[in-house]
Amino acid sequence: MPLKVMTIFGTRPEAVKMAPLVKELESRAEIQSICCITAQHRQMLDDVLQLFAIQPDYDLDIMEARQSLYTITSKCLLGMEEVFSREKPDLVLVHGDTSTTFSGALAAFYQKIAVGHVEAGLRTWDKYSPFPEEMNRTLVGDLAEFHFCPTQANRENLLREGLREGIFVTGNTVIDALKTTVRPDYRFRSQLLNTLDYTRKQVILVTCHRRENYGQPMTNIMRALRRIVEDFPQVELVYPVHLSPVVQEAARAHLSGHDRIHLIEPLTPDEMHNVMARSAFVMTDSGGLQEEAPALGRPVLVLRRETERPEAVAAGTVLLAGTEEDVIYGHAARLLTDPAAYRAMAQAVNPYGDGQACRRIVDAILWKRGLRDQPPEEFSAG
Repeated sequence: MPLKVMTIFGTRPEAVKMAPLVKELESRAEIQSICCITAQHRQMLDDVLQLFAIQPDYDLDIMEARQSLYTITSKCLLGMEEVFSREKPDLVLVHGDTSTTFSGALAAFYQKIAVGHVEAGLRTWDKYSPFPEEMNRTLVGDLAEFHFCPTQANRENLLREGLREGIFVTGNTVIDALKTTVRPDYRFRSQLLNTLDYTRKQVILVTCHRRENYGQPMTNIMRALRRIVEDFPQVELVYPVHLSPVVQEAARAHLSGHDRIHLIEPLTPDEMHNVMARSAFVMTDSGGLQEEAPALGRPVLVLRRETERPEAVAAGTVLLAGTEEDVIYGHAARLLTDPAAYRAMAQAVNPYGDGQACRRIVDAILWKRGLRDQPPEEFSAG
């Protein structure tokens, strides 16, 4: 009998990083791959499923207008109780730090199903930032049997917490995904993105949507972005605005009405990866872009007070810009006017992977289950 492995994800960032793993699981004769989505993000998730040609076996379809952490978590738990009772998987794989991730791991634990945590060991050591992601990720670590860490630093975080078994350093699966999406001849669906002058203009790609940035921090960020465009005529700012009503309202209030600020709909993963590859640099409060942009040699200004991804900060390709207007503006201005500072950050240092993370994860599962003779070699950025 093949090993029955179920992948669970519900948001677009999870889907981008889990899609190549689903494909790797499907390619192995020793594994029966089952895919369950919660659709915590409906529209944005569907774009990823279409891009990677993934047909889920189960779709909980939980998303509702202005959903809360309470509704997401409770609907995930109840939906997955039924799925697990029907399928009885040998192993459940969850990713990262979303409410889907925590709910999937907890639901599996309730039925004594083993849990594998993909992208394990990231920490800020502040349980309220990012919120609720830091605690989601930490709690899943306590529930999991397998811990698939992108980097050695992530492994050390888990060791610091007292974990000793089932830890593997694999690299990040997002690098596996990038290998399939970024192309020099890529054509965007939006004519705007096809016609921007990426050579003579300085295109800044922006994302901003974190819950902990709601309110004054987001206002500060938006004001800094507006100042940057107004003060530097060579800048074109591309901002795919998150579907959250809070984010939509803030972006329109502070950034609309300028001909070099392009507030556009959320991009599909392949579009996001390719516009990132052509941009001068990235300003974001996202976690995933902190991993993707260094792989493409693009500097990143992180619009947060801390990051659970310090490897690129140490490598010099990511800088914590915080959420104060003047500080954000100053860091961006330096990248726009100081070629040496830009080159120092644009060095293509990639501490997050080599495109083989999914193979390592599946090899580790098979080895631990006695279906492979040797453990996988570990990823090393050095």
